[in-house]
Amino acid sequence: MSLAQVHHISAAPGDAEAAGRFTAVGPGVSAALLAELEPLVRYALPDGASHRPADAELRSLPQAFTYAALSDGSRVVGRTAPARGDGTAPVRFHTHAVHIPPGVPLPGDRLPVEAWRSPHWVSATPVGGGALSDPLGLLPPGPAPVREGLDDFAVSRGPWLAAVLTDLRRASEEEAPAGGPVVLVEKQNADVARWLGLAAVTLPRESVERLTFTTYTRRPGSSALRVVGAPPEDAAAAREAGLRVHVCAERPPVDGAADAWARTAARVWRSRAPELFEEARGLPGDPFAAGPLAVIALCAGVALGPEERAAAAGWAAERPYALDAKRTGQLVEALTSPGIDDRTGPEFDAVGRLFGALDGRCPASVTAPLAAMLVTEAVRGGNGSLELPRRDAFTGPEGEAIAGLLAPEILTELESGAGGRRPVARTVQLLRVARLLGVNGTEVLPEVVERLARTVLTEADGSAGVPAFAPALLELLDEQFDVRTALLGALDRIAPEDPGAVARFLERVALPFTGTQALPHLRMCAEAPEAMTALGRDRSAVWHRVLRAAGLSPFAEPLVLRTAVGLVWEDRAPTVEEARLLLEAATSDAHRAAGTWARLVDAALGAPAETAGTAGTAEPEDGTALAHDLLRAFPQEIGDRERAALQLLELCRDLRSGAPEPGWTEQVRTLRDRAAPLEPAIQDRAFTALVERLLAPDRPGAELYAFVRSDDADLIAAYDHAARAEPTRTRLRTHPAYAADCFTNWTAHPHAGTAWTTTAAALLDEVLRPAVRGMTAEAVAEVEETVGRTGSSGRANAFRDWNRSRALGRLGRRIAGRVRRG
Repeated sequence: MSLAQVHHISAAPGDAEAAGRFTAVGPGVSAALLAELEPLVRYALPDGASHRPADAELRSLPQAFTYAALSDGSRVVGRTAPARGDGTAPVRFHTHAVHIPPGVPLPGDRLPVEAWRSPHWVSATPVGGGALSDPLGLLPPGPAPVREGLDDFAVSRGPWLAAVLTDLRRASEEEAPAGGPVVLVEKQNADVARWLGLAAVTLPRESVERLTFTTYTRRPGSSALRVVGAPPEDAAAAREAGLRVHVCAERPPVDGAADAWARTAARVWRSRAPELFEEARGLPGDPFAAGPLAVIALCAGVALGPEERAAAAGWAAERPYALDAKRTGQLVEALTSPGIDDRTGPEFDAVGRLFGALDGRCPASVTAPLAAMLVTEAVRGGNGSLELPRRDAFTGPEGEAIAGLLAPEILTELESGAGGRRPVARTVQLLRVARLLGVNGTEVLPEVVERLARTVLTEADGSAGVPAFAPALLELLDEQFDVRTALLGALDRIAPEDPGAVARFLERVALPFTGTQALPHLRMCAEAPEAMTALGRDRSAVWHRVLRAAGLSPFAEPLVLRTAVGLVWEDRAPTVEEARLLLEAATSDAHRAAGTWARLVDAALGAPAETAGTAGTAEPEDGTALAHDLLRAFPQEIGDRERAALQLLELCRDLRSGAPEPGWTEQVRTLRDRAAPLEPAIQDRAFTALVERLLAPDRPGAELYAFVRSDDADLIAAYDHAARAEPTRTRLRTHPAYAADCFTNWTAHPHAGTAWTTTAAALLDEVLRPAVRGMTAEAVAEVEETVGRTGSSGRANAFRDWNRSRALGRLGRRIAGRVRRG
């Protein structure tokens, strides 16, 4: 079919009044389409160009080769070129265009860019109805018109290739990307056409057909085309308009925006192998995925970067059936080339997947280089995430060679002192590679596994959730029975030191210890979380259940005591009641061997004192009784400070039982000083027990005298507090003899220290006086009579005066005077 042609003459440069016009229009091109076409063919001279150019200048002016899509679905291909005008207009711009109706392919199924070198574009409108030239139908056959010279051009534009191809690919998408056209800035607009020729070879056909373009415009920001060429003087304005601009005559780009597909395509062009694009399109997969093109490039000997090699290996791993034996061998040879020194972790991971896909499908001679590469990287590169090959991948000479090369390195690192700092994944990888290559590590295994056991606990405690090394560790234990036995034994030995860490580790990593090994401590650690969930706050019940899980008696293996106590009371001391249970559950020798006696001491020293001072309460008595038992059970183990604190608790029991050794105050003060820093609860309990005993009616006078003379402010403050408590006040109100005794004691030491005299005066006025005033006359008389009988007539008179007095100062003076005269 014959395609309609259109000719157009643009206005002369500098002639504002003149307008362009269509000089010839073929059939089927409507006025509406012409109105759409007219802005596409407007021409503006480059900066500095003469309005009256000479012939040579006229020939050097840029030509605009354009391919555009119109609103009705039709397309137009055309060329706008400067032409000599008449006298009044020395230069005109002639457009010769071909209109392509919707759904009609170009003649010969060619691509639009193939017509840019057509010799049948004319620079003048045919006169007199002469035969029209056919720029599209008369193209030379084959790809030569578009590919001629592209290899050299691509090499010359090597630094820009990847970035430009990335943007051209985006511009060819089904939906045109927002943000305006891609701007290619070249000094010669023919080079813009060459860029489009590169795209025509590189991109799939459907993408190329969507790539509308013009090789020259002075208004890139207002163009509706997807790619435009612009002279260098317009680059800055295009950037300011937010367009993607590639200035291919300046410094090469430094950003890494190009994708792996574009980088691979660029390397193919720089290798002068554009035929590889068509081969790659014959492979399955996304046309713009880097994998297929990278595979074809590597098989053809094109050098690629690590990301592109990884893409090739990953694609081939997913589709091992897509390559024939020849290409598979070429790909393996390219990936394992000894000349590559920039391999990355993702590349090795992809190669590992490729080996897994090919292993068993291909002869061992094909996969052996991949296996050797993987184990070498595992040893020398420290890549712990690699999927290692199977053990039988190294049968024959290949296995012996790689084992002889790597075995010394593996053993040296395993037995080096750096093992304590070696990550779990690294140790696991070395042990797995050692077995894979048949390396004998029997001598170093015990020390290696001991360090490994401690490292797994440290790394697991420092991670949230399941540790990253867990899958590889479990795979190692499944593969190597000797390592599993040694590691479980090491963890069982470590568990008594830090059972909480072992229990947390076993919650995250389900170690296989269900075999014949005893492993009492590991079994306890595994049982603890479930026991705590089931039994909740009943720590005694949890302790019994955990201890049963060990399968051993604490009498036979005292260390199970330490593990059980550490699991149940990891970050706290037992209560007194719980400590009593622990003490009775095993002998003192067992606790001594397990070291759990210290937890029992902590329980006694940490017992709360909130109920201390209330007669008949069980908690203080339990604490003091526990202290008594601990002092006798562990006389050599308890330190001096703790011993003094426990002796204070024991003294509290004696003070309350009524049979303490004489010198109570001095004992309390001495033990308090030895136990410094003393737990506040123990001090409160000891002081309270002492002052309550001193406030009792039957206390020896010598003890009270020693107490008063000590002038210990803290003790006297505790006495003041106890004297003001309700039990003392009640006794004062209801027992005249007790009131008389307190009056005598509180007035008997006028020359004691300041702390006592101040406290005694305050107690007389604020505690005893309200009690006496609340008594009946007979009770008051009994108080007075008792004071006189136990003291002197002067003291009885002092009581009468005190009872009548309302002023504390006058009372103090009278009491002091009468006592002196008496």
